[in-house]
Amino acid sequence: MFRSIRFKLSGFIFVLLSITTFAFSLVTIKILNQTILNEITKRAETLSKSSAAAAAYSLISNDFLGIDHIVFKGKSSNSDVEYMAIVDNKMKILAHSDIRMRGGVLKEIEGVIIKKNREGTIVKEISSSSGRTYEIFTPILFKGKLLGAVVAVGVNQSVLLKAQQTARKQIFWLFAITLLVAVIGVLGLSVFITRPIKELASGVDALNQNRQAKPLRVYSTDELGKLTESFNRMSQTITEQQGELLRYTQELEEAYVSIVQVLAVAIDARDPYTLGHSTRVATHSVMIGEEIGLKKKELEELEIASLFHDVGKLRTPDSILMKKRPLSSSEFDAIKHHPEDGAEILGKVKSLQKYVVPVRHHHEHYDGRGYPDGLGGNRIPLYSAIIAIADTFDAMTSTRPYRRAMSEAEALCELRNGAGKQFHPDLVEVFLKVMEEKEDSQQQLLESCVAKVI
Repeated sequence: MFRSIRFKLSGFIFVLLSITTFAFSLVTIKILNQTILNEITKRAETLSKSSAAAAAYSLISNDFLGIDHIVFKGKSSNSDVEYMAIVDNKMKILAHSDIRMRGGVLKEIEGVIIKKNREGTIVKEISSSSGRTYEIFTPILFKGKLLGAVVAVGVNQSVLLKAQQTARKQIFWLFAITLLVAVIGVLGLSVFITRPIKELASGVDALNQNRQAKPLRVYSTDELGKLTESFNRMSQTITEQQGELLRYTQELEEAYVSIVQVLAVAIDARDPYTLGHSTRVATHSVMIGEEIGLKKKELEELEIASLFHDVGKLRTPDSILMKKRPLSSSEFDAIKHHPEDGAEILGKVKSLQKYVVPVRHHHEHYDGRGYPDGLGGNRIPLYSAIIAIADTFDAMTSTRPYRRAMSEAEALCELRNGAGKQFHPDLVEVFLKVMEEKEDSQQQLLESCVAKVI
């Protein structure tokens, strides 16, 4: 992520700098071209004007040798001048840098006038096979009288191009160095910006994972630095609040479990013969859960589900629940409804809905002949199958008005006989395993049970 931010920031500024550099280069070269052109034409005008001033005296005195000297000196002293000529009023060539042109008539060449001043000097741009050429026409005046002109002081574009190439190289290297320095600065700036952001992200990750994060390092006193300081204060506050919430949660869980235990006792207390039944069922269920490797959270859920397994009996009439004789078929049908009643009661409270399934199905049989839904085999929820074993074991080992209590060994024998029919066979074996270490007599009775089955 931070590489992406750094890349985006660096890329954006690099593109911006490149565009800006390119634009400034174009503007600079354009200005440079104009400056070079102005300098060259100014120099040519100066040469033409100075030559015209000198030629005026030579023309008055008919000193043609002096005129030749002016042309020769002007051409030889300026390498960028292609030709130079002095003409009279009728454009007859009196002197020319190309001696072969002397005596002829200088023809006017079509071009674009780019400059004209009040003294009559004209700068004209002419297109030729060798490129653009600039000609300067300067009249030769003496006391206001026109004697002739210094014409065709030609300045070829190649001189301008050569100057441009030199200038462009210098500009290129200047802007290249500028761009390099800017890129280095951008990279440094991106590191400066992304470093505190990375620090903040690590702090957020620590909060998300509920890890105790040490205070983040503050790298600057700017907005990012203030943001980091604010995050440190917020992180400390959140950590303290999390600790308090954890303590409150633990207290609520303990209170919740206590309420469940009280409710279970209240359910069992309706019948003096079943007092403590739910607690014992929970104890035996947890023993089975521990043996099969349930986790701590799962064991807690199994324990509470066991405490709630008979909550539906709150709707069972006392005349049935506390009857001292065996139940009639109609009364048995009524009491068989308590798993559904328990599920309905628990389903009305959101925090108790996860116990609905174990409570509803704790009287299902492995062979599918149980109630209320006739589930069988592995379709029976695990917690329900465990509670069924623990519930039956405690019921068999508890005294009822119409029968005596079985011994633990006898009850274990009955569980083994019901394995694969009423109970999950694997869970029965687990329960027998955790119970067989109590007394040797139980082990002997279990062996006798096995012998009877064989």
